[in-house]
Amino acid sequence: MSKQHQIALTLIEGVGPLIAKKLLQHFGSAAQVFNANQKQLLQIDGIGKKTAEAILQTNALALAEKELEFIEKHQIKVLFYENEDYPKRLKSCYDAPLLLYYKGTADLNASKIVSIVGTRNATAYGKMLCKQLIEVLKPYDVLMVSGLAHGIDAAAHKESLLHEMPTIGVLGHGLDRVYPAAHRELAAKMLKCGGLLTEFLPGTNPDRENFPKRNRIIAGMADVTIVVEASIKGGALITAEIANSYNRDVYAFPGRINDEFSEGCNFLIKTNRAGLINNPQDLIYYLGWDDNTRQNKSAVQAQLPLNLNNDERTVCNALLQAALPVDELALKTNIAQSKLAVILLTLEMKGIIVALPGKLFKLV
Repeated sequence: MSKQHQIALTLIEGVGPLIAKKLLQHFGSAAQVFNANQKQLLQIDGIGKKTAEAILQTNALALAEKELEFIEKHQIKVLFYENEDYPKRLKSCYDAPLLLYYKGTADLNASKIVSIVGTRNATAYGKMLCKQLIEVLKPYDVLMVSGLAHGIDAAAHKESLLHEMPTIGVLGHGLDRVYPAAHRELAAKMLKCGGLLTEFLPGTNPDRENFPKRNRIIAGMADVTIVVEASIKGGALITAEIANSYNRDVYAFPGRINDEFSEGCNFLIKTNRAGLINNPQDLIYYLGWDDNTRQNKSAVQAQLPLNLNNDERTVCNALLQAALPVDELALKTNIAQSKLAVILLTLEMKGIIVALPGKLFKLV
């Protein structure tokens, strides 16, 4: 499937990620979408005459050809929704972008991914929490994701680099620039230890409406989102809300009741939108990462009961290496989440697996 057709599919007016995925499912490839006639397009649920005409009359292929020249010249990776290197956690989100543009060295499907977000007006308290949090996360081979903005984002990226922990900056614009410009040097360092990721084509300005879209990537590609400091109207709260809608864990550090930039965190905790972190080490416990009693793969496998059915054994085998959340288990086992929920309950009742804080499951 050509990159030109993949890029072009994202450039058709009125065709967003949801419609594009329907088109791909029906026709099998982006190239086939552009070969379809009106009758074939109108057979697809949700495709009306207006959308069909937009697809038939678009000049997206010509535009995509120009974009592809820049992308190849600057060695930008194009991550298509159906490719293996597309972030698998993000792929499970209903509104995941069809296409991502990436420069960097980090594995976007690392075994542990944490998003850290917060106010652009970080205080000394917030920066201290970032420092402590990164120090605690470092031994667990974590990929840290944030938005390269001023304040908490920048503090988290800088601390990650200081501890040689890979960090990804998700951008609200194209990869032909860095915004804010003051973070150019920081971004250059991240390309060597992490990377920069965006759904926006080169040439896209950092317009206000792009940042909520960026926030869904920050929330969707991580196991957990941590809000360090945030005002009640901050973008960090939007990211937390999106993470909750994806059924991902959200945690927040509390602050003093009269601190403007702790007001958002306190609100998230008070309304049960985020779990409380008093100490960065709490996060390791909540996520079930500190398991000193884990047995090796062969020993655990030998102890699995013989009376498991095929689906139950598939789930157990997926859990041999580490505890996993439901959405990752569904991707790993290719079992629908509705069916998987029943299997997990059955295995838990049999005493074979246990549910951990952080919505994780592990073998007993």
